[in-house]
Amino acid sequence: MSVRDLNPWGRNNGNQVPNVLRDDDRDPFLSLHREVNRLFDDVFRGFGTSLPSLGSSFALSAGWPSVEIADTDKDIKVTAEVPGLEERDIEVLLNDGVLTLKGEKRSETEDKDRQFTERYYGRFERRIPLGVEVKDDQVDARFKNGVLTVTLPKSEKAQSQVKRIAIKS
Repeated sequence: MSVRDLNPWGRNNGNQVPNVLRDDDRDPFLSLHREVNRLFDDVFRGFGTSLPSLGSSFALSAGWPSVEIADTDKDIKVTAEVPGLEERDIEVLLNDGVLTLKGEKRSETEDKDRQFTERYYGRFERRIPLGVEVKDDQVDARFKNGVLTVTLPKSEKAQSQVKRIAIKS
């Protein structure tokens, strides 16, 4: 037996291509599944590998910095992780019930030495709608070890608006 006998296209003098189908080509559901997967792969290709650049809208949509929000009866506490930044690099604003965290992370080295990076450099802005009235004059912001914590005490009106709703079975 020669190697030519193992090749299905080598038989019949190469004039005809035999009917060689994979199992998923015969089943329309598996074929549809494969095509949908390919479509999603094409659409989302590059999201995991593209790096945010200075001022890019991708950096804003990625939700950097990561935040944690705790809502109690008396206050709202927003904690943001901003490693590699210092207090002077961050600005905290409160306007019309929206807390805004913005700043800039600067690169420590020049681009010519860098071959590959997954670190983020550039401007960022994160807007967090609060949904309740807060005491503007008592807002407290603290920064320690790359973590920004903003405490926003709720107004008496906001505290009294909370209603407990009984659950019936």
